[in-house]
Amino acid sequence: MEYARVRGSVAALTCTSPTPKALFDALEKEQFSTHLLRPVKSFSDTMNISIDITVSGIIGVDEQAQSLTSLLWQVLEWDIEGLSWDEKECGTKRVSVSREKLWIPDVRIVEFMDEDNSPETPYVYLYNTGHVYDSKPIRVVSSCRLEIYTFPFDIQKCSLTFGSYLHFAEEMRMIQGTPAAQVLEESIKSIKTQGEWELIDIEAAESTLETNVGSYSEIKYYVILKRRPLLYVVNLLIPSCFLITVDLFSFLLPPDSVDRSSFKMTLILGYTVFLLIMNDLLPVTGETTPLINVFFCISLALMVASLLETVFITNIQFSSSQYGAVPNWVSVLVLRYIAIAVCLPPKKKSNRITVSIYPPTKVKPLLDPSLDELRKLSRDLTAIRLQVDQHFQGSKASQDWQMVGTVIDRLLFCLYIVFISASFITIICIWILNNV
Repeated sequence: MEYARVRGSVAALTCTSPTPKALFDALEKEQFSTHLLRPVKSFSDTMNISIDITVSGIIGVDEQAQSLTSLLWQVLEWDIEGLSWDEKECGTKRVSVSREKLWIPDVRIVEFMDEDNSPETPYVYLYNTGHVYDSKPIRVVSSCRLEIYTFPFDIQKCSLTFGSYLHFAEEMRMIQGTPAAQVLEESIKSIKTQGEWELIDIEAAESTLETNVGSYSEIKYYVILKRRPLLYVVNLLIPSCFLITVDLFSFLLPPDSVDRSSFKMTLILGYTVFLLIMNDLLPVTGETTPLINVFFCISLALMVASLLETVFITNIQFSSSQYGAVPNWVSVLVLRYIAIAVCLPPKKKSNRITVSIYPPTKVKPLLDPSLDELRKLSRDLTAIRLQVDQHFQGSKASQDWQMVGTVIDRLLFCLYIVFISASFITIICIWILNNV
């Protein structure tokens, strides 16, 4: 026998000299000719494939396509049963051989959703014990169910499932090589990209996929990412809050001033242009509406409501004398309840009674004509005074309408304060909870 000898129950290669040529000649005769067969002694034997990964880069997350693009370093290890050689006799304990010369397991990523553009690695390591070490980089575009409700403070959990697409579990079993904690540590050291996403954790678990034709052994890695929100806070949230605050302080302008409505229209126009410019920074998905989109929508709605309210109040200030009496339900709801809630209680009715200073007398007009003239003059002066008071104070209906406008103005001002306070507190709490 030139190339084989018996060591217990294992046939070992025999090299004629400790040179690469002698070792490869022996491998060509013993092993390379059977590279199309699964390297086991019996067809019923289960082959164990050990897998390790290292996340070396997070390229990006596409919310619209629901995909994660990452760079992985994949390591597969398995044993060729019956293959071994003596290190001293053959000159080495490890040699690199072409992939085409060995049987390679058909391990793939289930979530893979794009063409594989990974760099080619034509060689694997073969050890003198029959152990095969296959290490290669992979550029993975994988599907990932993204939850963007808390954007830009969201945390995503994407799965990468490794398994065979042909061999059943009784033929090939996937085994996790390195614990998940060590994979995370090595990945954090290896990541060179400092983009939008930060790797915070990696979880791993063995699983079995059950189908109608059989079961497949799989290893699931869960890559947990956290978005860096500073870019969106500076470019989206802070400018939006500034514009809302300016609109809030516009309530300090006199409600009967035309400049107030013009100022609010300018703010609405500016806010609309701001949203159009920053639209590319917002995630696009048809499943979930991000909370930040709701925030922008409510902000714009409040600005429009404040403009409409300003138009309403301005109309009341200049045309309230033409209106009829305030409806009873409006008077009760606005002037009685809402006015008290916004600290604008209705004015108390005046208890002043007009008393004539001239007591009635039974003096005959013919006897004192001058006194009769004075009485007529007093009545005329009283009528003139009542007309002047009504002109300056307005009718009761006009005063009620003006009070309605004032109460609504104060109510919207209070709602603005509540909304801005709640928004700031919510944003700060979400930011703190996601950075603890």
